[in-house]
Amino acid sequence: MSEAVREAPKKERPEFRNIHVTELSNYRMPLAAIVSILHRISGVLMFVLLPFVLYLLQNSLRSEISFAYYEGFVTYPLVKLIILALTWGFFQHFCAGVRHLVMDLHVGLDKHSARKSSATVLVISLVLTALVALKLFGVF
Repeated sequence: MSEAVREAPKKERPEFRNIHVTELSNYRMPLAAIVSILHRISGVLMFVLLPFVLYLLQNSLRSEISFAYYEGFVTYPLVKLIILALTWGFFQHFCAGVRHLVMDLHVGLDKHSARKSSATVLVISLVLTALVALKLFGVF
């Protein structure tokens, strides 16, 4: 090999790194990505809170006395917040799931439609959760 080939300068290659946790606040995700992440979070939330709901259901169905006890148990503010979190998780997961099913039919895949459908999912899930919250906390 000639000496000129051995001493050829190497080109600087660009460095591509993954996003670090400390850089997350600087990274701007599109609305569709946020809805997708919330879809996963709501699925995990429903899965984690499912034993709590099943426990309440099982014990409330034992007798009228146990139903009255758990009816009083559900009036605690912390329990209401847990039920409200589960309600949000259900509405978010359901609406985002319907959005994904529609997208599986190749409808609304362009950037503008995806942004509109993700905003619609967020608005609908938050409005439905707010209505349940108003009912749960006794406004109507």
